[in-house]
Amino acid sequence: MVRVFGEEAQWPRQDLIGFCEEFDPPLVLAAYQCGVFPMPLLESAFSTEMGWWSPMRRGILPLDQVRVTRSLRKSVRRYRTSIDQAFHRVIRQCANPEREGAWITEEVRAVYSTLHEDGQAHSVEVWDAEGRLVGGLYGVSIGGLFAGESMFHDPEHGRDASKVALLRLVTELARGVAAEDLAERRLLDVQWQTPHLASMGVIEVPRTEYLQRLDRVLTAGPPDWKGSADA
Repeated sequence: MVRVFGEEAQWPRQDLIGFCEEFDPPLVLAAYQCGVFPMPLLESAFSTEMGWWSPMRRGILPLDQVRVTRSLRKSVRRYRTSIDQAFHRVIRQCANPEREGAWITEEVRAVYSTLHEDGQAHSVEVWDAEGRLVGGLYGVSIGGLFAGESMFHDPEHGRDASKVALLRLVTELARGVAAEDLAERRLLDVQWQTPHLASMGVIEVPRTEYLQRLDRVLTAGPPDWKGSADA
C-alpha cells in the first residue's frame, strides 16, 4: 500500500502530523488506511487548511471489552436503532455549531456525504418512541476498520442515546465474527479517549501499536451494512 503520508518514523512525535489545502474523498480514504484522519484547523493561523492527525495515544474500543451498565441496559430498551436510514440528518446534528468543540464544516459534511453515497461511510441512528431522531453516530468503514468520526444525542429526549448508538455499532461490527477472531478482523477507532468513551471500555494504545492492528484488519471482509435491520 502506498503511504501518502510517508512512514510513521518520519512523522512528528505529536498528534498533528501535517496540514494541506487538499481535501477530497480519495485522500480521506487513503488517510484512514495510513492511520491518519482529517480535522480542520479552526483555531489557528492555518484555519483555511485541513489538519491530518494520528494521535500518539489512539483511542480504540475492543469489541469484547464493552462495558454496559445497568442504567444503559434500561436505556437500550427505550429506543429503536437503525443503520444508514438518516445519514445526512446524523451528520447535520453532529455538526451543530452550538455544540461545544464543534468542528464539522460544510466541506467536511460534503466529503463524508459523498463517502456515504459511495458505501464507505455509515451512520447509526437512535429513535425514541415518538419517532424522533435523538442520537446517532457516523464514521468510515474500510475492510475490518470502522473509524468513528462523531456522535450526538438530544439532551432533552435522548439520554444515553449516543451510547446506545455505539452499542448498536459494536453489535454490527461483531456480527458473524468468532469471538477469538475479533481482534484480528475488527478495529473500532474512536480517535481519542474521553471520559465518556472510557466509561464504555475505550482504551488507549500507542500509535505504533494502532498502525500494526490497522494493517491486520484492512484486508478483512467488512460488515454486511446492507443486511442490517432495525433493532
